[in-house]
Amino acid sequence: MKKIGVFTSGGDSPGMNACIRAVVRTALHEGLQVAGIYRGYQGFIDGDICEMNHHSVSNIIQQGGTILRSARCSEFRTPEGRQKAYENLAKFGIDGIVAIGGDGTFTGANIFMQEHPDIKFVGCPGTIDNDLLGTDFTIGYDTAINTAMEAIDKIRDTASAHDRLFFIEVMGRDAGFIAMAAGIATGAEAILIPETHTDIEELIQKLEWGWKNKKNSSIVIVAEGEEAGGAQKVAEIVKTRLSRYEIKVSILGHIQRGGRPTCMERVRASRMGVAATQALLAGKSNVMIGIINNQIVYTPFDQCIKQPHQMDAALVEMVELLG
Repeated sequence: MKKIGVFTSGGDSPGMNACIRAVVRTALHEGLQVAGIYRGYQGFIDGDICEMNHHSVSNIIQQGGTILRSARCSEFRTPEGRQKAYENLAKFGIDGIVAIGGDGTFTGANIFMQEHPDIKFVGCPGTIDNDLLGTDFTIGYDTAINTAMEAIDKIRDTASAHDRLFFIEVMGRDAGFIAMAAGIATGAEAILIPETHTDIEELIQKLEWGWKNKKNSSIVIVAEGEEAGGAQKVAEIVKTRLSRYEIKVSILGHIQRGGRPTCMERVRASRMGVAATQALLAGKSNVMIGIINNQIVYTPFDQCIKQPHQMDAALVEMVELLG
């Protein structure tokens, strides 16, 4: 292997730049050439590829987002689009790829390798949702939950000052890991996530109990993919039953994807970037780099895609106990 490429795909997440930096500098240290592929799989097709050196990744470890940018690419879903991508990789002499992204990124890589097995892919889990099997934490998750926690803490100040009930929506269309961690950390009265059934009646009873016991504020954290329809919908239902409450809704949205990555994020992303590059050199392919119990592990893309990370049932029980 003489030259590898690195790209980011799907939703951006804090720590992606730290991972890019680690890939580039490890590759150069090992005597490899390295190229950056811009705008995800769209860059494969457009040939939006450039050589990278040590200077290319200077002063980026602390930046959120991704210097390689990201984009959706419907053309890559077609055999013709993937063939065009293959021809561009061959033109640039790239025979190994580090893919930083989530399940959609790894699905694309898996299909591409079936058609063009001479190009090797190793993945790094870049998603704030923490929903990939094969790692304790994904790149971006730690920063996202800290961002959510800080925002919720500030909202709690206002809620307490005005005796209000706040429904706060966090990201998590298919997984409730952000909601669960941020909700526990901020002492939320309830946490509604896609993995569990939302019992509106039980929620109302819990909030009424708090009202009767002189609670001067209540916070309910809602993952965007929660079955009842998100924070706005749940708040509307509760309002019809608890009219005495002054109810407010805050949707944190894309603020959770941005910002400077935390210290642990930078360290974790750097470890994964180094491990991914070394894995390609060792002949590994079609695997995602993860860290479990502080050890580097390799999980086949097939498993990452088909078996999402499961919510810890003990955390769900703990919410009921502490709420």
